[in-house]
Amino acid sequence: MTRKRILSGMQPTGELHLGNYLGALKNWVNLQAEYDCFFCIVDQHAITVPYDQKALPKLVDDMAISYLAAGIDPSRATVFVQSAVPEHTELAWYLATVTQYGELGRMTQFKDKTEQAGSESGASAALFTYPVLMAADILVYKATHVPVGDDQTQHLELARNAAQRFNSRFKKGFFPEPAGLYSPTPRIMGLDGLKKMSKSIGNHIAMLEEPKPLWKKLSGAYTDPQRTTQDEPGRPELCNLYRMHTALTPAERLPVIAEQCRSASFGCGHCKRELETSLNAELEPVRARAKELRANPERLRQILGDGAATARAVAFETLREVRELMGIRGPTR
Repeated sequence: MTRKRILSGMQPTGELHLGNYLGALKNWVNLQAEYDCFFCIVDQHAITVPYDQKALPKLVDDMAISYLAAGIDPSRATVFVQSAVPEHTELAWYLATVTQYGELGRMTQFKDKTEQAGSESGASAALFTYPVLMAADILVYKATHVPVGDDQTQHLELARNAAQRFNSRFKKGFFPEPAGLYSPTPRIMGLDGLKKMSKSIGNHIAMLEEPKPLWKKLSGAYTDPQRTTQDEPGRPELCNLYRMHTALTPAERLPVIAEQCRSASFGCGHCKRELETSLNAELEPVRARAKELRANPERLRQILGDGAATARAVAFETLREVRELMGIRGPTR
């Protein structure tokens, strides 16, 4: 392996929003130049809770289109669907033997999801153990780095612990202990300014939002709560729209926008219009690539098929070594 390797993925739960794009996908695109990148659609994670099995195949395709439209280049990165590489689930079982029950019980996302459902007793075993599958997703490619958000740090630590325990028991240094790569983009809050951007609560702008509905949403977006009139000075450091500007608007414009806000020389409407321009400049090529991919489904099938073949070749070799170290007989080609 000549370059450091990345593994990351998202669940196919519907259209991606601006927070996904700015916080993750745009960063992935930039990382392609420096790392050997594996990006998967984690459909097996999506089935740990009740889901619509008839809708899942289309959601997987939509997610793949979003990856590619955002700028993931299949000639520089491996793009594939998790379930097309069965070594993920096999390694998850082996890693479960070195993962402690208490660690899984302390996972905050498991607690959050079971609270939403009403009780832990109704949760699936898959929901409880999915951090082990997440560790397998990473370690089956011997990834050295994982792009993560703040809310995924605990899962990354579990993957590191699993690698440490496996290495200690079976072979020193076999699995790298993956390090986190955090996005340079500040967390993008929803248009309500109160919660993280989310499709489920409707406070989002879709990554592929067309210009007219984009402006309709942006025009009503929450800004500085203390700026009730244009004559009052604003605080760009506390304004969610200014955070979006820092990720989208040319850097030389940012001091000007901040000063206009503080001096009250322009209202929030002017700031929103300039952000609209930046958003459309950023998203128009993304929309165009998505339309092209939707018009050519065979191209999508080819990209995912080629990606799965590349991923399986790497994962098969990892599992061959894992079985040998653990004393387990397995399939041969």
